[in-house]
Amino acid sequence: MASRYVVGIDLGTTNSALAYVDTTAAEGEAQRPVILSVPQVVHPGVVEDRPLLPSFLYLPRAGEVPAGSLKLPWAPERDYAVGEYARKQGTQVETRLVSSAKSWLCHPGVDRRAAILPWRAGEDDRRVSPLEATTMYLRHLAEAWNTRMAGEKTDFRLEQQDIVLTVPASFDAAAREMTVEAARAAGMEHITLIEEPQSAFYAWLDQQGEGWRKQVKVGDVVLICDVGGGTSDFSLIAIGEEAGRLSLTRVAVGDHVLLGGDNMDWKLAYVVAQGFAARTIKLDAGQMQMIRHSCREAKEKLFADPSLESAPVTVIGRGSKVIAGTIKGELTRADLERELLEGFFPECPGDAVPKAGRTTGFQEIGLPYASDPAVTVHLAHFLARHAAELTQHTGGPPRPTTVLFNGGVFKASPLQARIVSRLNAWGQGTDSPVRVLPSADLDLSVARGAAYYGMVRRGKGVRIRGGTARVYYVGVETSLPAIPGAPPPLKALCVVPFGMEEGSEVDVPGQEFGLVVGAPAEFRFLSSTTRRDDDVGTLVEEWDSEIEEMAPLQATLEATAGKGRVVPVHLHSKVTEVGTLELWCLSRDGKQRWKLEFNVREQRG
Repeated sequence: MASRYVVGIDLGTTNSALAYVDTTAAEGEAQRPVILSVPQVVHPGVVEDRPLLPSFLYLPRAGEVPAGSLKLPWAPERDYAVGEYARKQGTQVETRLVSSAKSWLCHPGVDRRAAILPWRAGEDDRRVSPLEATTMYLRHLAEAWNTRMAGEKTDFRLEQQDIVLTVPASFDAAAREMTVEAARAAGMEHITLIEEPQSAFYAWLDQQGEGWRKQVKVGDVVLICDVGGGTSDFSLIAIGEEAGRLSLTRVAVGDHVLLGGDNMDWKLAYVVAQGFAARTIKLDAGQMQMIRHSCREAKEKLFADPSLESAPVTVIGRGSKVIAGTIKGELTRADLERELLEGFFPECPGDAVPKAGRTTGFQEIGLPYASDPAVTVHLAHFLARHAAELTQHTGGPPRPTTVLFNGGVFKASPLQARIVSRLNAWGQGTDSPVRVLPSADLDLSVARGAAYYGMVRRGKGVRIRGGTARVYYVGVETSLPAIPGAPPPLKALCVVPFGMEEGSEVDVPGQEFGLVVGAPAEFRFLSSTTRRDDDVGTLVEEWDSEIEEMAPLQATLEATAGKGRVVPVHLHSKVTEVGTLELWCLSRDGKQRWKLEFNVREQRG
């Protein structure tokens, strides 16, 4: 039986939110998504409801805070904090603050199940894994829901509801699987994933009602430009026609770009620090962290109130000469707009390419941030890579006709204006300027759109077609004579084409392949966002930068004979309802089958 509530959860890098629809309400306004105010500790011993749950976790040392000061209505003995207090306290003691867990969760260069966060924690500080931190954020939302919405009614508990959980469009299969694992560890059962840019577009559809059909037309391509706290995400949705009615199809997504509001906060911190330096005040590394968080708060105040010309910035002093123990400065609107425009949204040509990564021999291990901080350059590169799709749908220059902004960064109207001006400049050959769709809510639209999509799955609302955002391949070792110092070349076999819909499956046609069973083996998976025409069974021998390798799987598949051997198999791929991938290996006689999942090692004989 269908659940009473459909719940949408935006699991953001900087903030998370939960929206829901009561499906038993009468048709009309009552069935539109509603935001759940989330109880959270905001000061020691003080719990308040907020529409956003900051995605921060603070892990105090024993005795650091008074007993009971972090208690919540559902957890009187809690000894850690999630949300607003965690974010504030973390500005004082960064080594006990977990942030950007979402970015770590999709980082293939670290063990995402290992207790590595906070990244700069001291020897005596507590640590959690990226997976565990993500689980704790989702568990907080689940506990808040069960306290506020369920009470003693078991059927109303969150684990009984249909949940739509958002992920970046650029998340690969492994990162999606880890997100689902975290949600299930938090007690969520009925989970569906949706890409964040699509969710933002669904929120716009919900806001417009039937009026959306008057704002777009056949041949339009909508750019969803989503710049949040930690990532820049781009997607393209084409407007078509079927049976006389407008249709929506997601036709392209960008790569995972770790570039967002966090980068901008650091830049603003350096600007303010220069002002302090002019007053002969030198800040240490810890104070720079405080300045960064204070600059973020100042930035948000200036975004929220256009009448303000400046906002205060403060940091705790280290010496006895500082009056009242604090140093005070300010962030002006002029500094804010200049630094963000020139540093992160510069004017650039349509053929701009992001700067290459660093070449220093030794580098600190950490998040793989974008080397080039220019959002406009990354956007130009994204559009250039998908020029063929753009021209195919618009019939004109390779430029979107319409843009929908999402993410808190775009609360600054000059940043929206810069993106629009660049799009118009890149669209030479057309007299039609890019149209801007009104954003539903830059902070809460993703959660609202996720809840709306939950209703779409029940047959109510307008659906965006899209399927998988990448083409997926399995690496096949070439059969050649052994040559010293030269490993056999790797071919890429397409097992999932671009746009394969969730819940569908397909046989991989063509030859048999040898599957190693009964002995440790490495299974190599690859993906591409640009080779959109590769069909299932396509075997690619040379691909340059068009295909990138994902984290391999190490597994020992069960062998009935009890020893290592190579079994001839046919392949069968499936995209699950939550958007993760399964690759089935079927023996020639059909009596044995093994399953490989991204980040899930399971065998079946």
